[in-house]
Amino acid sequence: MMDDILKQVQDGTISVSKAKEMLATYENLGFAKVDHHRKKRQGFPEIIYGEGKTTDQIISIIQALKAKGNDILVTRISEDKAELVLQQFPEFSYRETAQILFWKYDQLDKKKSTSYIAIVCAGTSDMRVAEEAAVTAEALGCEVRRFYDVGVAGIHRLLDNIEEIQNATVSVVIAGMEGALPSVVGGLVPHPVIAVPTSVGYGANFHGLSALLTMLNSCASGISVVNIDNGFGGAYNAALIHRLAQKGND
Repeated sequence: MMDDILKQVQDGTISVSKAKEMLATYENLGFAKVDHHRKKRQGFPEIIYGEGKTTDQIISIIQALKAKGNDILVTRISEDKAELVLQQFPEFSYRETAQILFWKYDQLDKKKSTSYIAIVCAGTSDMRVAEEAAVTAEALGCEVRRFYDVGVAGIHRLLDNIEEIQNATVSVVIAGMEGALPSVVGGLVPHPVIAVPTSVGYGANFHGLSALLTMLNSCASGISVVNIDNGFGGAYNAALIHRLAQKGND
């Protein structure tokens, strides 16, 4: 790409200022510097964190990313903000439970993969975080299978699904309360487990701190822990592992 642009400058096809613009690694919008080269470095384009941003700011960042042919993923975006964005971009999709807005640049149907990420959720109250993880992984191009309400209070529900969970390339395990589920899953599966504590629980849960500490102190091997309620972070790490596993199978 760089050689082509330099040749166009030499030929006089484009100006030096235009060439600088084309080679820029980010675009300065004043309130944000949009990283257009992140996909080349990491495999996924820059993702927009919607919470704390105005609708106009989100729309401006979307326009900048979309103009460069990037997929769009906006996390933690409220329904009222999403509705305003959808007025300008009706082709986008919004998932209310996950609070995620997304759009794929390449809309061609891809062959369904036989490998998948397992999203394992302890209770129905944890579903918002679980759906943030599931929709994020799907938007990043991964096949996902959901296993919800399989917490340790009724361990038979997990065991009824354990074979399918074991066959995943990686599991994202979401739990609040005491946060025991990742340890149980970690002792039963042959792949990495990304543990996501949630803020669901009574007073001594300390808004997810007790679940976080339980997961950090797990005696099961192969467990990595992300921050409280960070379904996106868990899914992103799982997508990286999933992609590496697929490369190894090619």
